[in-house]
Amino acid sequence: MRHRKKTVKLQRDAAHRRSLLANLACSLIEHGRIKTTVAKAKALRPVAEKMVTLAKRGDVHARRQAIAFLRQKSAVKKLFTEIGPACEDRQGGYCRITKLGARMTDSAPMAYIEWTDIEDMAVAGTSEDE
Repeated sequence: MRHRKKTVKLQRDAAHRRSLLANLACSLIEHGRIKTTVAKAKALRPVAEKMVTLAKRGDVHARRQAIAFLRQKSAVKKLFTEIGPACEDRQGGYCRITKLGARMTDSAPMAYIEWTDIEDMAVAGTSEDE
């Protein structure tokens, strides 16, 4: 039985999966919207929402927890100065996943994952050649 086994493994070991999710979260923070597979987007959403919850707390311990997971100080700074205050009045649901269809090369289902409250920043942060 798979009781209490919520983690999506993504065919990676634990260290690789943690690094992948941290890098995806940093890219989402930096660009506002990223294009990835549906499975990775669904695995990223709880991680990104926990990071926003830490940013809304805003204390030193929350900042250190975010740095410990993300390992990029510039991403943590943007998370705590821009994204956290923008999501201050929202109780949850900080990310939106929009399905796009299959990728041409291997038919993997693709999706955009973006912030819900920061639409103008998400559109401005991406380029059209993706």
